[in-house]
Amino acid sequence: MKLPISVQEGSRTPIYHQIEEQIKALIVSGHVSTGMPLPSIRALSKDLACSVITTRRAYQNLEQQGYIKTSQGRGTFVAEIDERSKKEAKAEAVYETFRRAIEVGRRHNYTDEELRTLLEEALME
Repeated sequence: MKLPISVQEGSRTPIYHQIEEQIKALIVSGHVSTGMPLPSIRALSKDLACSVITTRRAYQNLEQQGYIKTSQGRGTFVAEIDERSKKEAKAEAVYETFRRAIEVGRRHNYTDEELRTLLEEALME
């Protein structure tokens, strides 16, 4: 299975974290379901043109957080996550993104009202 994720090499966010966050988003949004097999570490690293070590770190982090399970000889699968946890993870991801956007806006001397206006414009797109 090929996952609809991509990495931005020029980003200040480490590649393993980009992979981790995108897979987590696919899981909590329901785009990949419980028990669904994920690509092997080698296959995913090849698809994303990154190192096996980078992909392994993303998978290890996701497994520690309970999003995926690896079974020796069988592969890696989406773990069962309760709806409350999914909802919390989605809200946290969006909240953190808004928080970072506000930080950027304040660095550019936008007022709270100007930031609200920009958010409203973005919501209209």
